Amino acid sequence: MSAAALARQAVFGLRGGSRIATKDDLKEWLIEALRRGGGRATVVEACRDIWGHHEADLRSSGTLFFTWQYDVRWAAHALRRDGLVRPVDESPRGVWELI
Repeated sequence: MSAAALARQAVFGLRGGSRIATKDDLKEWLIEALRRGGGRATVVEACRDIWGHHEADLRSSGTLFFTWQYDVRWAAHALRRDGLVRPVDESPRGVWELI
């Protein structure tokens, strides 16, 4: 890859002409995974679903590839704060549920 292409990728978050996935994408992907799971999923089920639907996005997302399973927990916390996922004390341990 040329130096100019690398610079564009760094500035615009582009890789191979597509946008690199971000932590904010994980919020959307988590909602989709929970919907596919009937409105709820364990952490492992949700991560398996996200990987199954977005493996290519994750692999091409730079450092997010190495942190996404941690970052999906951040996404769940953010969705709780936004009122889209049930609070921890209202769901079974290790289960995320849409409201």
